Amino acid sequence: MNDNISNDTPHSPSSKMTVESRFQLLVSGISDYAIYMLNPEGIVTSWNAGAQRFKGYTADEIIGQHFSRFYRPEDQQSGLPGKALETALKEGKFESEGWRVRKDGTQFWTSVVIDPIYDTTGQHIGFAKITRDVTDRRNAQEALRQSEQRFRMLVQGVTDYAIYMLSPSGEVTNWNLGAQRIKGYSAEEIIGTSFARFHTPEDQAAGLPAVALATAGKEGRFEREAWRVRKDGSRFWAHVIIDAIYNDDGTLAGFAKITRDITEKKEAAEALERANAALFQSQKMEAIGQLTGGIAHDFNNLLSVISNGLEVLPLKTAEPSDAKIVDSMKRAVNRGATLTQQLLSFARQQPLRPEKHNLNSVINGFEAVLRRAGNSSIAFSMNLAEDLQLVMVDIPRFETALLNLVVNARDAMPGGGAIEIATSNVTLAEQQIAGLAAGHYVQVSVTDTGTGMPPEVIARAFEPFFTTKEIGKGTGLGLSQVYGFMQQSEGSVGIASAIGRGTTISLYLPALDESGGVSAATEDASEKALVVDDEPDVMETAAALFRSIGYEVFTANSGTAALEILQRTKDIAILFSDVMMPSMTGIELAKRARELRPAMKILLASGYPLPALKAQHSGIDEFSFMNKPYKLAELAKKLRLA
Repeated sequence: MNDNISNDTPHSPSSKMTVESRFQLLVSGISDYAIYMLNPEGIVTSWNAGAQRFKGYTADEIIGQHFSRFYRPEDQQSGLPGKALETALKEGKFESEGWRVRKDGTQFWTSVVIDPIYDTTGQHIGFAKITRDVTDRRNAQEALRQSEQRFRMLVQGVTDYAIYMLSPSGEVTNWNLGAQRIKGYSAEEIIGTSFARFHTPEDQAAGLPAVALATAGKEGRFEREAWRVRKDGSRFWAHVIIDAIYNDDGTLAGFAKITRDITEKKEAAEALERANAALFQSQKMEAIGQLTGGIAHDFNNLLSVISNGLEVLPLKTAEPSDAKIVDSMKRAVNRGATLTQQLLSFARQQPLRPEKHNLNSVINGFEAVLRRAGNSSIAFSMNLAEDLQLVMVDIPRFETALLNLVVNARDAMPGGGAIEIATSNVTLAEQQIAGLAAGHYVQVSVTDTGTGMPPEVIARAFEPFFTTKEIGKGTGLGLSQVYGFMQQSEGSVGIASAIGRGTTISLYLPALDESGGVSAATEDASEKALVVDDEPDVMETAAALFRSIGYEVFTANSGTAALEILQRTKDIAILFSDVMMPSMTGIELAKRARELRPAMKILLASGYPLPALKAQHSGIDEFSFMNKPYKLAELAKKLRLA
């Protein structure tokens, strides 16, 4: 029994040797770490299995050699081994990572710890060096770094998307080139500021930026399309995605935000929607037109039977009361015939006689009639563009359409307002106005300051019998006539209106190009005459006389209207005016006209004899005069002498 029991105690020499032997065996047997000793000068004094495995040297090959041989030549030249020992001695430890060299010359990445060793008296006796091969870890870290770098380069290089990070509170923490291109801010300008600045003022006031972050934080994602604001204040339609980003412990790290400018996509979608709506409207109007034309044609046949019968009926009756009934029936037939003509106009089945015309000349000649369509509470004005291109148009139908628009404008302003007729040359893109190809057009607009129309009324405004007027105040065929006439003239009509902001209705007719053969200047080569009379029939008769001898005629039914025409039309050669008119006599008009145009010929006319006029009005002797009624020959003679 006693032979099997050790007599060693922990404090006996044999016990101490056993502990040291075990420790040496432990260190020597470690293969994952190179653990060895250096003397104070850096000479290797011990070597374990791990050192042999990592560095390739056996103990016999390396003990007694300087540890600097494990360093690369450039590190040896820079004195890095000596600095490592100095640092360990001075600070009590040296710890770093770096490249080391194996016996076969290959390099590996190491984690190195050097500790100074002291004896029991405090004497420095060398260093303990522990080296670990961490090449795999470093390679993994480098691969991760390169992957992150490539990802950053990818994100930074993307220019079609704004990709950036937000802090949990919404501050921008990074910024890519796409964000700079789309939003206009550089990284220096935007990093550290709130992303709310990209929202519109109304969205900011409604708290939508905070709602977006709260939604992303709660649901993990927020997605929306909305208006956003660039640095220069312009707006763009954006598709926005915000994703919540979490740390490994589940706490919110921030948000990843991706924004794309899809303004063009939105505009294309809206254009397609408008085109589809225009196609639907065109098809609907075409169908209504065909139906309307058929009904009007059949109704005309019925009216013809009734009208012919009414012509024969009075021959077979001698009763006065019957004659009155027949007359009433004839008037009804005439109204029915007018109605069918309006329906045929909408259906584009009215015969047209288009001719080349300058619409400015047409409107000027029709101005007096247009003014009479208004009333004293409505201001009437015209803004006619210079050098207006010629168009092919049926003048009587055009005048009817223009008069319809003025009457509608008047009815939209029961409390008074203003009407303006304007002309201009315009160039339209494809389908900019529904149904029109790209090209050059002449635009004639009638603008009022009336009640305006809501979108649902605009959508139906050209349908026959559709009206917003009270029962008995309109047939609902005015605008449908205009629509049909413009379609038949290869033009179109458009409405711009809003409740309380008035209405503008524009007519578009194709402009004749230079190959049309006649320019506006050629048509306007004849002299212009301004005919003024407050009696419509007298004015139209006088205008017809002037036209018959080759003048281009402007008409006005008052002195005020005549002065407006003179102010905007510089080349009127002759003023022909009635003397006795309300508000401003022809003599007063003539004097003011001469101040404007000293060289213009002025001819006055009146049913009163000249002596009687001289007794009541001074200054009439300054102008040529002729008595009513006058004949064409007398008028021509006076014009030569005026």
